[in-house]
Amino acid sequence: MADAQKGFGDVERQGHRSPGRAPHRTYTIRHIVLAYCAGLISAFLYSSSSNAYIPVRENLRIEAAAAGRAGSTEVHNYPPASPTNAFPSLFPSDVGYAGPTPTGAEPALVATAPSYPIHTGAPHLLSPEALKNETKGKFDIFRHWGNLSPWFTVDRGAFGVDAGPEPPAGCRLTGLHLLHRHGARYPTGSSSYAGPANFSARLNGAEGWRARGQLEFLNDWTYKLGEEILTPFGRQQLFDLGVSMRMKYGFLLKNFTETNTLPVFRTESQDRMLSSALNFALGFFGPSLDGQYQQLITIEAHGFNNTLAPSKTCPNGRDHTKGERATPFVREWGNVYLQAALKRLQPQIGGLDLRIEDVYSMQQLCAYETVAIGYSKFCELFTEDEWLGFDYSLDLNFWYNSAFGSPTARAMGIGYVQELLARLTHTPISVHNSSTNGTLDDDPATFPLGQSLYVDATHDTVVLNVLTALNLSNFAADGPLPSDHIPKDRAFKASHLAPFATNMQFQLLSCDYTQEPQIRIILNDGVVPLDSVRGCPADEPHGLCPVPTFVEAIRAIVSKTDWAWACLGDWEVPEGHGWNTTTGEPPLRRVSTAMI
Repeated sequence: MADAQKGFGDVERQGHRSPGRAPHRTYTIRHIVLAYCAGLISAFLYSSSSNAYIPVRENLRIEAAAAGRAGSTEVHNYPPASPTNAFPSLFPSDVGYAGPTPTGAEPALVATAPSYPIHTGAPHLLSPEALKNETKGKFDIFRHWGNLSPWFTVDRGAFGVDAGPEPPAGCRLTGLHLLHRHGARYPTGSSSYAGPANFSARLNGAEGWRARGQLEFLNDWTYKLGEEILTPFGRQQLFDLGVSMRMKYGFLLKNFTETNTLPVFRTESQDRMLSSALNFALGFFGPSLDGQYQQLITIEAHGFNNTLAPSKTCPNGRDHTKGERATPFVREWGNVYLQAALKRLQPQIGGLDLRIEDVYSMQQLCAYETVAIGYSKFCELFTEDEWLGFDYSLDLNFWYNSAFGSPTARAMGIGYVQELLARLTHTPISVHNSSTNGTLDDDPATFPLGQSLYVDATHDTVVLNVLTALNLSNFAADGPLPSDHIPKDRAFKASHLAPFATNMQFQLLSCDYTQEPQIRIILNDGVVPLDSVRGCPADEPHGLCPVPTFVEAIRAIVSKTDWAWACLGDWEVPEGHGWNTTTGEPPLRRVSTAMI
């Protein structure tokens, strides 16, 4: 298996094993000469049979493709299983002699700074130079990859409130509930449409193809992506997010000192989720995590209730005809916006008929390779308009699978909303009728109430489920989303709502001009309007809503949400635009005539 995954560079490395030994060097030169002669003969034979001249270099690449190397998977298994120089006793993590360690005051940037720092989103990553030159630096490709975008500070007013995330004048921040996504990852193990691994397998399994022009790199391209787990950049994202939140909200830790308690942060058992939570904690607390906080790890698996992974207990949410109904819409849109790209790229690869799905996979590979290895040649293949089309394809995917266009979205987000309600009211959940876990949520050790800081790590789909369950319908203003064009100035953008490391802050505030505590939602540094939440003030300039009003509205939403019907009910929806929702709810429950 390992030999089949070697790339072209392995020949070069083997020739440098013993650079000081002449017999080995002579042996290598002899083989290089023989290989060169063989290449010339092969080129001559091929050109004679096809009446076409092909350069030796291209011919060698064709041979490599036929041998199965182009498109094959390349894996670097680190760390080694049994390193020969590992001596743990000689390299302890702590030897004492720490020197002076007095601490200082906690940072409180949101309370003390004159402005709020912005996050640009993509340190350590390189965008395609050709696209930057073409757009004169005005187009940021990293902001147009939908949920595959690295999170960034959205423009002020992006969600409809012309205010910054810092507390308004006369208000002070008293608490924070943070819900964030994991960092950048490799592709997931399955794909309902296109997919990087599917494309690499198609290249590797095809014979006799050759690429030229912009696609010439495919001749010796290998698939370097893993599956599911965080990339190094993804780890950095969560570490940076942890540092950022400590700088902004560190002063909230004083409450824990005063009550002699520790905060409880939550994540779940998937590798990328746990790694994200731990990297966040490393950024927030530093390398010595023991005694700083308590990390609850819930189980993401079938049979375990989990508000951070609600699909595991919602069969209809995993049904491709119900909760995962986006594929036809994405396919339709791909056939619209990628036609020009297909016509442009097809002549550059002979012996392989490209499909729209292949071209879409190339766009996916641009995003995934960039966040995994820093740069991708695939990013050079597409225009600004084609990247705008790709961005919208992911809006379609998440609108119909996980948000306001999904008939199961509200039900899958309602469990977290019930937990938020319990935390805001300092009252345990009275009835477990959704994805909440009674064992954990009823235990004050694992689900404490009355704390000033909560941090929960989850998936992009769950963030969108929660937005839908909260009835933040300003994001649904353009729905149902069309699959034949991009709505102008659309409100629903996956790159704004659910990028890698997306973070939703529920800020609690005390304001001088009212006795009622206030709440507002900050999503990727953008203030979210709450006027769609029943009773919250319309056109509130800072996105504030009195906590009692917000609580009553959320209670009403919880009481009206029929989780059992949405997730377990026997209902159907037709494929495509024959049926739609903009509230994330399924068709109404049928009433038996015997009950009338």
